[in-house]
Amino acid sequence: MNKYYVTMTDKFMSGWGQAQGKINKLVIECDTMEEAVIVESNGLRRHEMKNVNICTKKPYYNSKNVLVSWHDKTDYSNWFKIQHDWN
Repeated sequence: MNKYYVTMTDKFMSGWGQAQGKINKLVIECDTMEEAVIVESNGLRRHEMKNVNICTKKPYYNSKNVLVSWHDKTDYSNWFKIQHDWN
């Protein structure tokens, strides 16, 4: 079964804390393209997220420059629901 990965840069969390001097990437694994489109749409609605993309291969990032946070629907279930307002 193919997986899909929605990747995005968290502008708010990049550059400080655990990501000091690094880019903070959020990667959400999806089981279907339909799930990936919903997650992508939700990422695009969030002002702190940029570079939101759907990938068909598991992404790789150099840990020297990037702190990656990996998630799926077991821990980020709200990202898999169509969100009209994140407040």
